[in-house]
Order: sequence, then structure tokens, then C-alpha cells
Amino acid sequence: MIFSRAEAAQEAVLYMRKFWSVLALLIVAGTMVPGCTKETGDTETEAFTFVVYPGSRYLPDLTELHKRAHKAIKPNEPEAPPTAIYDTDASVEDVAKFYAKAYGYTNVAPDATNNLSAAKPQAFYRNGDLQTDVKAVEPLLKQMGVQSDTSKAQGGYRAAEIGPKPNRPRVTIQRPYFDITKSQTVDRTLILMQR
Repeated sequence: MIFSRAEAAQEAVLYMRKFWSVLALLIVAGTMVPGCTKETGDTETEAFTFVVYPGSRYLPDLTELHKRAHKAIKPNEPEAPPTAIYDTDASVEDVAKFYAKAYGYTNVAPDATNNLSAAKPQAFYRNGDLQTDVKAVEPLLKQMGVQSDTSKAQGGYRAAEIGPKPNRPRVTIQRPYFDITKSQTVDRTLILMQR
């Protein structure tokens, strides 16, 4: 009788081990099934995207030139960051407000100092001179073998800078701009997006 009680106890222990193993597997499987469902958009990070201003046109020659310039400046990087250049007839202000709103910024500050605030604004306006900017890149143009009559880059411009988001590029907006590929000043608004 003692022997049969020992066997019964061992069988009970084996049964309990199997029971708990099966129960543990069911619990693990039960927690995995809800985890396999599709996530909601709130917790899902958005993929990196360019927001294109409505009605703008893509400028492939300037985009490629910009990528080549990046490669010339930083030859050790495997490739240039995602870049796209567009232009439009819309004003700098309209385009800047569009991107500020798309990025969730409340407004576009009048300048980079944001009325002498300690914090640099995420979106702001600035002014510049075409000739000064083009003169600064002339050595790079020569290094790249790009022929352009930079003396035609004359006059001032109005611009806006829109800071990047984790899934959106930095946006530079400028009017007029100098098209290096055609050696001419273009009275349209340039939109440069680069990660």
C-alpha cells in the first residue's frame, strides 16, 4: 500500500506539472494574440514624408545638383539625405504659413530672434542677398565642374525657414531664387526640403 501511495503522489505531481505547463502556454498565447492586432495611428510612428505645396512643380535638375553638392561637401557619407526642390507662384508668406500649419507650428516668427526671445523659433522669416549667397558657393561650383554666370544673381530675397520634425524635413522657402543650372534669377518661390 505504501508503494501505491508513492506512485499516486508521483502521478499527481506529474499531472500538476503538465497542468501548469499547459496553463502557462495558454497564458502566453493569450497575451500574444491581442499584441498581434493592428496598432492604432496614435501609437504608430509616421514614415518620413515630404509635404508638397499644392500646385508646385518639381525641379529635378536643381534637386540633383543639390545632392551632388552635398556629396562634394561630405564625400564620406554614403549618399545625400532625402532632398526635393519645388517652386510655385505663391508668395513666401503663403507657403510658409502652409508648412508651419502642416508641421503644427502656431505661427511664423518675423525673424530668427523671435522678438529677442531666448528660444529660437521653429519657423521664421529672414532676408538675404542673391549675389552674396552665390559668391559663397562659387568655389563649390568650380569643384563640381558646374558652369554658371553667377554675375546675373542680383537683388535681395525674402525667405522663411521651417524647422524639421522627426518624420518631416527642414523646409527653406525663398523668393526670388537664382537657378544655377540656367544662370538666371527666377521670380517664383523656391521650396527646398531636406532631411
